Amino acid sequence: MKYINLAFLSLLFLSSCTTSKRAVSLFNGTSLSGWHIDVPAMDKDKDARNPFIVRNGNLVSLGTPGGHLITNYSFSNYSMELEYRFVGEPGNCGALVHVSKPRRLYAMFPQSIEVQLKHKNAGDFWCIGENIEVPNMEARRGPKENWGVDGKKNRRIPNLTGNMENELGEWNYMRIECLNDQVKVWLNGKMINHGFNATASRGAFALQSEGSEVEFRKVMYHSIEKLSKD
Repeated sequence: MKYINLAFLSLLFLSSCTTSKRAVSLFNGTSLSGWHIDVPAMDKDKDARNPFIVRNGNLVSLGTPGGHLITNYSFSNYSMELEYRFVGEPGNCGALVHVSKPRRLYAMFPQSIEVQLKHKNAGDFWCIGENIEVPNMEARRGPKENWGVDGKKNRRIPNLTGNMENELGEWNYMRIECLNDQVKVWLNGKMINHGFNATASRGAFALQSEGSEVEFRKVMYHSIEKLSKD
């Protein structure tokens, strides 16, 4: 598949009425053009390691120091397809949708809804300054009085299926669909989470550096008009 020039992407994605039906790769295999890096450790230490690199044609999150790789563009009503795998010891990472205010939580995490990539918890939702609901909310999120989107509040909403990851070292395929106030997630062909009444419906997209090395060989955007069936 050919890659579209990212200057052209800006015209597509900054429009509030995007009509393009073409799938577009947000990673060109050679650079991080179209993205920007937010890593707090790099503010004070000019020699701090940049945790986001391109290696052997893959986008790599090295895991440390912690931070985020954020698109320069905002999106609404779209799907994002990821192919990823842990390199070495599995651990934590995440894909964030509807990203807005930087460093909203713990002076690190941007305001967003996180789709967890953490080993054995992929597909969980984490609320970061934004909220989302799911069926059986109290059974899945705990007592209502503990819910919240900041600090030590219960911000996690577990996925529906448990661990659906492939064996370590194998590539995982995740599709995230965002339509209006809904977010729906598939992992390796299985629908694993579906939220609604999200408090945001558009924003940038981000990948985390959060402790473990992760390779991404595909980050693909596509405009949608309806959610896929289960």
